[in-house]
Amino acid sequence: MKKRTKIILAIVVSILIFVGYQAYQIYQHVMGSENLYGVEAIPEVKNDSSEFNFGVDDWPHWRGKNLNGKSSTHGIKTDWTEGLTKLWQVDFLCQDNSTGSWSSVAVQGDRLIVPGRDENNDLVFCLDAETGKLIWKGSYPAEALTPHGKGARATPFIDNDRVYTFGRSGDLVCWNFANGEMLWRENVVDLGGVEPDWGYSISPYVLDDKVIVQGGGEALIIAYDKMSGDVIWKSLEGRAGFSSAMPINFADETFLIIYHGDGLSCVNPINGSVQWTVPWETDYGVNSTTPIVDNDIIFFTSGYGMGSQAIRVSKDNYELIWSSSEYYAHHSDQILIDGFLYGYSGENTRNKGEFKCVELATGKEMWSTSEIGQGNTIFVDGYLLCMDYKTNVFLIEPNKDEFKLHAKFEKAIADVRYLAWTPPVIANGKLYLRYLQNLSCFDLMK
Repeated sequence: MKKRTKIILAIVVSILIFVGYQAYQIYQHVMGSENLYGVEAIPEVKNDSSEFNFGVDDWPHWRGKNLNGKSSTHGIKTDWTEGLTKLWQVDFLCQDNSTGSWSSVAVQGDRLIVPGRDENNDLVFCLDAETGKLIWKGSYPAEALTPHGKGARATPFIDNDRVYTFGRSGDLVCWNFANGEMLWRENVVDLGGVEPDWGYSISPYVLDDKVIVQGGGEALIIAYDKMSGDVIWKSLEGRAGFSSAMPINFADETFLIIYHGDGLSCVNPINGSVQWTVPWETDYGVNSTTPIVDNDIIFFTSGYGMGSQAIRVSKDNYELIWSSSEYYAHHSDQILIDGFLYGYSGENTRNKGEFKCVELATGKEMWSTSEIGQGNTIFVDGYLLCMDYKTNVFLIEPNKDEFKLHAKFEKAIADVRYLAWTPPVIANGKLYLRYLQNLSCFDLMK
């Protein structure tokens, strides 16, 4: 074989290998299932019969006590030159490969609730928030497909003495917060729901006597009686989104903002009637960020080339304030501070993107930086705390005029081989970070 032919063949083979590798990476991102490493056996239950309590700064559900991604913890440590002290970690939340679970944690007092998964069952763990010791474990059999793991994506909702979880296959379950007894279990598919391609991801939302989730299909929005599990109403048809319900107040009435697979709807929580809908259809129906409600302004955003919008709303209608194709988040939520939005922009396919500050009233971009990796953002004690997809943690001073990085803590969780999508949580002075089967707790106080 001539030398030239050998060179051409080598080049062709190299290109095919490269293309094949890239195709595999795309498949893994879209439909793959992350392998688990360092999984530990589930320990014996602690059988702690002590009564639960309330903390000064609990984080009882998705986006925290006030649904805005802001912790009320004060007096945090801001000098991170020596890192943060790890108080404990557990590595048993997921068992076996293809059981990855991405749910965030809910914390009330000295108890923490976090979902997990084994090969055939959805799992729910109650841990001691101070020590990581297992207090109780709940489980139920649930079939699940495997894109990005069989485990739950939704964050639990602690409502006083009850906990509500929503599994990736559509199981809405009510648990006794004290001892883990299953009080009721319903599946949205039984009402005509259709599971999204990446599994049900909507965190349940409790309002008065109801718990609200999205089922999709013939049961796009469902309100269950939170005590009995009976269906109170179901509303709309279409594709389920990936975003938890948000309340909005008009005078003395409370309504629900539902960001589903085909748009943004305002719904009456009493009977499920729809006040209005903003059409907003992305590829695959992936509307997965949490709308920001600021009085009569709602901001919402999606990836897949959609961008973002801000609308002014009333109980009966809405009007567009601004839209942008340059500012968009895939599944990373913004934080609103003094009229300015702070957060990531870009597709969540790798640990690269832009972090931006945008004026809510006008959509004006104040600044943008690629200095920190793509990830998730929360707020604590006057700072933005960001964690990128490799669990590097950054402390940023919110400033509408410039990006100000105050501190960073690299590789908080070791051996992150894929993307750590789960947002950080801060409750009662502790920082909780999750990646697949691992949950790590850090001391955030001085």
